[in-house]
Formats: sequence, C-alpha cells, structure tokens
Amino acid sequence: MSATIFLEGAAFGPGSKDQKICCRRSFHNLLLKCGFEDHMPRLKVCGPRDSAFDDFKTAHAHKSKGDYVAMWIDSEDPLKDLNAAWHHLKVRDNWTRPSSAQNDQVLFMTTCMETWITADRDAIKKHYGARLQSSALPPLLNLETRHRHDVQAKLIHATRNCANAYKRGDRSIDILGKLNPAALDQLPSFARRRRILNEKLK
Repeated sequence: MSATIFLEGAAFGPGSKDQKICCRRSFHNLLLKCGFEDHMPRLKVCGPRDSAFDDFKTAHAHKSKGDYVAMWIDSEDPLKDLNAAWHHLKVRDNWTRPSSAQNDQVLFMTTCMETWITADRDAIKKHYGARLQSSALPPLLNLETRHRHDVQAKLIHATRNCANAYKRGDRSIDILGKLNPAALDQLPSFARRRRILNEKLK
C-alpha cells in the first residue's frame, strides 16, 4: 500500500520552489512528532487550495486498490460536522465529491493553519520571544469555532513587535514544523487527523 497526501501551502511565483520545500519539511516534522517515522506518507505541496483539490482528484482517480490518497487543507470556515468533510466542501466551495471518495480522505486544519499555531502557546512563546503579546492571542476555549480572519488578525497583532512578526508564507511555514502534537490534540480537527492517519498508515 502507498499513501500520498496533497498539501495546501506555499504560493506560486518567485521563490515558490524553496517555499514548497520548507512547507513539506514542516509537515514532515509534524508527522514525525506524531509517531509516523516508519509510516511516512508521500507529501506533495500543491500551492493554493484549489490546486490541492485538483491534484487530489487526479491521484484519487488513478490510485490502486488499497492505496490511501488524501488532501490536507484549511476548512476556511468552522465545521458544523467534523466528519462530514465533503458536505462542508460542497456547501462552502461547491466542490463535488469524486466518485468513491470518502470523508477520511479530507484532513482539515480548522479553520486555518493559524488556528493550530495559536493552540500551542509554548511553541509560540519560544518562537517569538519576550516581545510576544500573549494576551492578544485568541482564547484557547472553542478555538476552532473562531473565524479564520479573526484568528489570523489576532496572531499578527500579538507578534507585531517581534523581529519575526507573523505573516503568511515562509514565517507561517517555519513555525508549523515546531508545533507540539500534544498541544494540538485539544483541537477536534487535529485529533481527527491523528486518528485517521493512525488507521491508514500504521
């Protein structure tokens, strides 16, 4: 059996190759910390969200029996039902579920990468240092119900005085690989992703 996960992340344009390498490395490091060292899937960084879906559809249509093909993307909006992945994508993005595709082939960061980043307060403090304004970060309670723009704005505000102030791109990808899975297990989308990959990869 082979396993391939298509990742939303990195942009197209100048510097995109290096950014994709860093993005893949960060997701790889996160999976290593989750215990998948001996069961690592192939990780393919696709760029924008729509590109991840397009690449997923092609791979899903040509996969062999028993292979696991998935995409790992932002949910963009809070999820009413975490396990109804394709329903969410149909309602929000008007994406049609490919024939025979299952809900466990969609791995969400709910609502966005910044939600996961703000969930690990120890990693944030270590990464940004003393100039981080921790009080400006969103509360941890029900973090995945907060709109992505709110979470992103609060993270940017909280790090505004730091030399490496947060912004999407290289800086967001860098901190992703430093997160501790134990701090993220409080998030339903992360716990779901861990459960699915434990079933599919081990």
